[in-house]
Amino acid sequence: MKTAITEMFGIEHPIVQGGMHYVGFAELAAAVSNAGGLGIITGLTQRTPELLAKEIARCRDMTNKPFGVNLTFLPTFNAQPYPEYIAAIREGGIKIVETAGRSPEQYMPALKAAGIKVIHKCTSVRHSLKAEQIGCDAVSVDGFECGGHPGEDDMPNMILLPRAAEELKIPFVASGGMADARSLVASLAMGAAGMNMGTRFIATKEAPVHDNVKKAIVAASELDTRLVMRTLRNTERVLKNAGVERLLDIERERGSQLKIEDIHDEVAGVYPKVMIDGDMDAGAWSCGMVVGLIHDIPTVKELIDRIMADAERIIRAQLTGFLDAESKATRKVA
Repeated sequence: MKTAITEMFGIEHPIVQGGMHYVGFAELAAAVSNAGGLGIITGLTQRTPELLAKEIARCRDMTNKPFGVNLTFLPTFNAQPYPEYIAAIREGGIKIVETAGRSPEQYMPALKAAGIKVIHKCTSVRHSLKAEQIGCDAVSVDGFECGGHPGEDDMPNMILLPRAAEELKIPFVASGGMADARSLVASLAMGAAGMNMGTRFIATKEAPVHDNVKKAIVAASELDTRLVMRTLRNTERVLKNAGVERLLDIERERGSQLKIEDIHDEVAGVYPKVMIDGDMDAGAWSCGMVVGLIHDIPTVKELIDRIMADAERIIRAQLTGFLDAESKATRKVA
């Protein structure tokens, strides 16, 4: 399947693995790229730019296909040395960067000077247009269904994607709620040139996370995520657990007086405890509503092959079948 995204990134299938904290290691990125998609290493999971350089090199030992690096610009308890991370990306020969969170505008000159294509994750049309204006090559349009930070507009993809198609000149992929061939075909119908999957890729054999995480995703339904930090206008969609319930209790108690320091223990340093140790009640970790559509733990290749085969069947048989049936009915009437 060829789209503007497959052509831009030199990949076989229009499927992008989004950056995920303590998930986007070389193992997963390489598996996605080897299966024909675009694998992404999560830059800030590596504690230093030097460690990121080593992770990029490790991924190169696992695949000769294109892969990228995610850099997320978000409020953090400790400022990150972004110029040094970008230097590691450049020196590692990476030509694709997924940016997220705050605008990457101040870092665009350095990225573009290195010949890097930038795909920025946006939760609104206005932010997507800003990304286009500052020189991003593509956008990942992130609907309210997504895990992680869905923005503050609460706009689902059935509206957001067609609106993006109406306004943008650069290509975009659909993100949030993406799990299977139905997601891909629907995204293409609404104007996207592919899809970005996060949570779905955690529930794969190659995802380097504790089995408890994968089992929790398969066991969860679409009703099992929660929105936290809404009062702080830093909304995050997470999987419910005891730590999240503690966080929500604090938010209810503090109300409009809530400060990030009040919930520090439930949001800071949680990912290693969950993803590595398998402590499912440690605190808040990003997870999308798409868990309701995840029922197994395949290999990455099995998942992508299944998506592409089912997408072709849906397009060729199911959708064109509606038109063929209408044509036959018209001929009979005539």
